[in-house]
Amino acid sequence: MAKRKMILDLDTGIDDSLAIAYALGAPDVDLIGIVGSYGNVVVEEGGKNALKILELLGHTDIPVYLGESHSSTSDHFDRMEVSANIHGQNGIGEVELPEPTRPLEKESGVDFLIEAAHKYGKDLTLVPTGPMTNLAAALKKAPEIANEIGNMTFMGGALTMPGNVTPFAEANINQDAEAANAVLTSPLHSTMVGLDVTLRTLLTKKETQQWRDLGTVAGEKFADIVDYYIEAYKQFNDNLGGCALHDPLAVGVALDPSFVTTIDLNMVVNYNKETYGRTIGDDNRLNEPTNVKVSVMVDKDRYLKVFMDYLTTLFKNNK
Repeated sequence: MAKRKMILDLDTGIDDSLAIAYALGAPDVDLIGIVGSYGNVVVEEGGKNALKILELLGHTDIPVYLGESHSSTSDHFDRMEVSANIHGQNGIGEVELPEPTRPLEKESGVDFLIEAAHKYGKDLTLVPTGPMTNLAAALKKAPEIANEIGNMTFMGGALTMPGNVTPFAEANINQDAEAANAVLTSPLHSTMVGLDVTLRTLLTKKETQQWRDLGTVAGEKFADIVDYYIEAYKQFNDNLGGCALHDPLAVGVALDPSFVTTIDLNMVVNYNKETYGRTIGDDNRLNEPTNVKVSVMVDKDRYLKVFMDYLTTLFKNNK
């Protein structure tokens, strides 16, 4: 049992599934729970996808909680068409997995986050890879957790390049810019793993073939899921030659910050109409102590080697 404890806050699509696998494969952390969010899919389907992936990987011991079902400023969630195109209608590349035997937890995911922060304190690592609605709600309900959580590393935002849903906004931040702004301007210290680094970190069919060659169900299913993702990426940028490892890179950086080069910054998230979702330095806090480390470069080759070592071993051991 590892001293470090991790909670993933996911809108479980394809790269979220890879994030789950990375966390399970890492030897130096215990994944103690998953909180579901909306985004790639609706919250209930995301939660069920997380349970399916956990069961595929032999970890029915890990609970999955549902968080908020829509943004902090709306009363419903409409899934974007681009999400269905990239992740498939079912969120996991149209690959069919058995219905999970473990049900979703009845407790609120927001309450689970708060309780875990109180219980584990600096040993807790939180990795949100969807909208920040759940974390913003937890901070609003229990502001003290901003000083209790040991490590918050999130996938989202773009500082040195355009967004991927608008010229200004990355998808996760765009889902709830107000919540993201509340988190980034709170006392909570965090590391941003945005498009600046995730689009440099690619997986190809060469790697998924290695999973097929294992001859295990887990390897075959994950290869099918990720090959769908790779093909979907061709619609948007055929020059990449693979798919970006957005969410699993955030998990990797949470466990080993040396994968990335960062700059220290105080950040705000714009939520006016013209630049909604833009993540940018806060000119009102230029001379104040900083609370965000923004990833701007990544050691992609070393990260990919660790990623493949963790996941291939995991898939090999799950027949």
